[in-house]
Amino acid sequence: MDKIELKVMAISRSVTQSLNYAVVLGELNGPRRLPVIIGSTEAQAIAIAIEGMSGPRPMTHDLFKNTLETLRTDLREIIISDIKEGIFYARLVLDRDGEIIEVDSRTSDALALATRFDCPIYTYELILQNAGIVLEGEGEEEDLQMQDVSEGPAGQHKDNLSSYTVGELTTMLEDVLNEENYERAAEIRDEINQRKAS
Repeated sequence: MDKIELKVMAISRSVTQSLNYAVVLGELNGPRRLPVIIGSTEAQAIAIAIEGMSGPRPMTHDLFKNTLETLRTDLREIIISDIKEGIFYARLVLDRDGEIIEVDSRTSDALALATRFDCPIYTYELILQNAGIVLEGEGEEEDLQMQDVSEGPAGQHKDNLSSYTVGELTTMLEDVLNEENYERAAEIRDEINQRKAS
């Protein structure tokens, strides 16, 4: 079967499952989108990698990446290989000194690793036909944003960070990263970036 390459387009709160998120994967050379429902923890793991954030200690997916690299094994690609009863299945395609090894994986974990290794994400035509959607209209894609990930699993809204100075925010950011509170770190980082942009 021919593989179709995808890329992460956005992460947004799931409209059908309030405590979960949808990772929207877009066809690299086409209009179709593949929404994959994942938990809030997995969504944060993907968002952290995309944003290039890191803490003082490795998270689970970072640990797995470090382990593979220590064992001289590269993640060549991930493949969203099947869908059964609305659940996606994925495989990691590893390369260890020229030997190709495939490992079964949850799709959310595979995506979190793909963002860390910066490796291609693939699926098959049949899966896109069965579970893909086509966004109509130019404005709809702009509505897909990653901002909801930082609100936390219960959807609590960010508290007001505008009363702090940039220096205080920077110190606060270091503190929450040391505590491995990545949700709060994302909020503070966004506030700092917003101030720098204006």
